[in-house]
This record gives sequence, structure tokens and C-alpha cells, in this order.
Amino acid sequence: MGDLPLDINIQRPRWDQSTFLGRARHFFTVTDPRNLLLSDDQLEASRNIVQNYRAGVATPGLTEDQLWRAKYVYDSAFHPDTGEKVVLIGRMSAQVPMNMTITGCMLTFYRKTPTVVFWQWVNQSFNAIVNYSNRSGDAPITVRQLGTAYVSATTGAVATALGLKSLTKHLPPLVGRFVPFAAVAAANCINIPLMRQRELQVGIPVTDEAGQRLGHSVTAAKQGIFQVVISRIGMAIPAMAIPPVIMNTLEKKDFLKRRPWLGAPLQVGLVGFCLVFATPLCCALFPQRSSIHVTRLEPELRAQIQAQNPSIEVAYYNKGL
Repeated sequence: MGDLPLDINIQRPRWDQSTFLGRARHFFTVTDPRNLLLSDDQLEASRNIVQNYRAGVATPGLTEDQLWRAKYVYDSAFHPDTGEKVVLIGRMSAQVPMNMTITGCMLTFYRKTPTVVFWQWVNQSFNAIVNYSNRSGDAPITVRQLGTAYVSATTGAVATALGLKSLTKHLPPLVGRFVPFAAVAAANCINIPLMRQRELQVGIPVTDEAGQRLGHSVTAAKQGIFQVVISRIGMAIPAMAIPPVIMNTLEKKDFLKRRPWLGAPLQVGLVGFCLVFATPLCCALFPQRSSIHVTRLEPELRAQIQAQNPSIEVAYYNKGL
């Protein structure tokens, strides 16, 4: 068996990203919770394999499947722009186990104000870590900016939840169960732009098709953040819309009336089942490496690109997750 050829393009995902199916297969791999169980040594080994291969050195005896496995392990733990190792709960592979626990508790403990405040705070704290860890670009963000964004987003989420809770007091119980979802959807519209405000100020890197950096664009940042907000709200819909309907029916049955302690774990399990599919499928709504026509970029950047290479019509950027 010969050495692995060096012409495999691991700069791109293994599957065709121009199709939804290809993106879905990619994100089912990226969000696989089993990646959280990998040790630091395994992560470092995968990083070495990927970096060596990109440098033109194939690890002896490495197969193509092993190369792609190393690439996805590397992608699951390291930021694509900065190369930094992402904190454990900020990785996309932590989305399902973390969100099933937090969302399940939000849907279970929605009746009392203290528990609403606590679980909305926990959720927005987790979201802040995820949004920062999966931001686009490599521009630094100060502790002050990070703190301001976190406090603003968390306050907005808690205020939304409490406001909606008070409005639904006299409505059917089933309506009240959807308050957490409305709060989460509203909070995503606040949290993601705030935690990624640096991108809206200085822009994100845009490249040509070969990956050569062309400059920074605020327009691309706005488009990427909008796509992420849509994806995150889409992720929440099945997990926060289906379990409440099921639980509202089950709680009227004698089985759960005699065993009320089963409510929380059952709710968490239902949410987890929904998230296993909703997380990768909603990540796949838009390509990770998104594109924007050069004519839609800022005038200065557009002029710079057209002066340097008039043939470039489309620029590419990492939209974040």
C-alpha cells in the first residue's frame, strides 16, 4: 500500500457543501457529542496529522478515512480562524448534551419566577460561551466588550421571559409552556449580535475561492450573523415546541400523576431526542463557508478587490456557528 496522496483538499468539508444533504452529513459529524469524550492527547494527535498534511507531510500508514476523521476531530475542538482550542462547553459537539439539559429544565420549571430567572440566566451564560467560541474571524474582543455583551444579552432574555410569563397568566397552561421558547428566540436576536459585536465594528475576513484573504467586511459579518440567528432559532423550535405538547398530555395521565419526579428527566430526554436531529440539520441551513457577491461589499473593499483582481466576482467568509 502506497503513501496517502497529498492532493486531498481537507481545507473543505468531506461532503459537497452546495447541497443541504452534504451540509447535513458534515454537521452530523461536527456536532457528534462523542467528540467530547476525546482526550487532549487525541486532540493534539489529530491536530498534528492535519497540520502536517497541510504542510505536505502525510503521516506514514495513514488512510484517507483516518485523515478525514482527524480533520473532523480537529474541527470539533479548534477555532477555524484563530487555531485556538475551544473551551469544552463552547464546542458544537457540546450543543446536544448541554442544550437538552438546560432546555429540558427551562420547559419543566417555567411556573415560578425564581426558576425562570435562574434557567434563563444559565441558558444565556451558555449561549454567550458558545457564541464567543464560534465567532467568525480572528479579531480580538476586550473583556469590557465581552462583559457588556453578556450582561445586555442575559438581561434581555430574562426580561423577555418574565414579561411573557406575566402576559400568559390567564391563558391556558399549554400557552405558558411556550414562554421559554419565545424568550429563547428573542434572546438569540440579542445575544448573538452582542457577543459578536466586534465583527460588526471591524468586519470579518473575506477571501477568494482559493482562501487568499481579500480584506475585512462588515456587510459579510451582518449576513453571517443573520444566518446564525435563523439557524439557532430553528434549532430551538422542535426541542421547545414538541416536548411541551407531549408533556401537557402526559401530565394528565395517572402514570405521571403518581410519579411526578419523572417529569424532568422525561422532558430532558424528549428535548435531547429532538436536538440530536435539529442541531445538525439547522446548522446545515446555510453553508459554513458562505459567499457574498463582490458588488454587495463595502465600496472601499470592492474597489480594492477590483483593482487587484478584476476577475473576482464572489468573496467567501466563515459565517460562524
